Amino acid sequence: MKTKISRWACAALLACLPLASWAQAWPGKQPIKLVAVFPPGGSVDQVARILSGPLSQQLGQSVVVENKGGASGVIGTASVLSAPADGYTFAVVFDTHGVNQSLMASMPYDSKKDLVPLVLVGTSAMMLSTHVGTEYKTFADVVAAAKAKKNVSFGTIGNGSLGHLAMALMAKNGGMEFNHVPFKGGGPLMNDAIAGHIPLTMSTVFLNKPHIDSKRLRPLAVTSAKRVADFPDVPTIAEAGFAGFEAPAWWAVLASAKTPPEIVKRMNEELNKALANPDVSKRLVAQGIEISGGSVEKAKTFIDGQIDTWAKVVRDNGIKAD
Repeated sequence: MKTKISRWACAALLACLPLASWAQAWPGKQPIKLVAVFPPGGSVDQVARILSGPLSQQLGQSVVVENKGGASGVIGTASVLSAPADGYTFAVVFDTHGVNQSLMASMPYDSKKDLVPLVLVGTSAMMLSTHVGTEYKTFADVVAAAKAKKNVSFGTIGNGSLGHLAMALMAKNGGMEFNHVPFKGGGPLMNDAIAGHIPLTMSTVFLNKPHIDSKRLRPLAVTSAKRVADFPDVPTIAEAGFAGFEAPAWWAVLASAKTPPEIVKRMNEELNKALANPDVSKRLVAQGIEISGGSVEKAKTFIDGQIDTWAKVVRDNGIKAD
């Protein structure tokens, strides 16, 4: 009997050795890939690139950013899940990750079960802005035009994005009518916004700030519960007549749920170390991002809460992706 037990114990130990040695060898095998799930130029792309340099230095391994946009981040996220779950491919996602599950009829993955959050990078207010040449001088001007059904158009980073849902919710609750114009990411959206091709945009402070600073865009309102420090004169949507309205933007780094727990733990530690880097924090804060960081559990609780919150909004308001 003792011999059988010893044999089983030895077999189990031997079976674990390749995995243990493989995990210890990480990340020496190959470059690490951060898949930014939106096109170049947007906030997801910028967050990924801000993190890639410090991570590369900390890990002693190249960290490259690959943009895979489409379907509000689903295509890029799905590509991470189709890659080996060996700690060399991660997704940098935006708040659309929290709404895709409730809006898309057929998802190639389960947002809660198939992915594990490595860290919540940070949050930000979203901002309704306009080209400086439009008739909209205040948020009240937008509300009046939308209530009068004057074919008020607004752009977002894509169908089913948080900006899209936030505007749809606001329109329904306020008896307004808007025309949604989806773009394929923040870069294309901002290009048309500063050129005056789209009168209104609902996107992050991160995207808006450089163009507000250069006087090409005018801020009208923010979606956070309190005003943004960099724009103290810009009202919140809640205080401008929509009590309780709040829709934060957020960014996170995710991995396949099949990734070895040792690597998940190490990447969480390395990402938190990168977020504490003065240069990284300065660059993120300068773009309007309030750094979060923290444990895997903290990130999961927040993201799962966002998924549940927006699923209820979609159900209660009959919101559909265009």
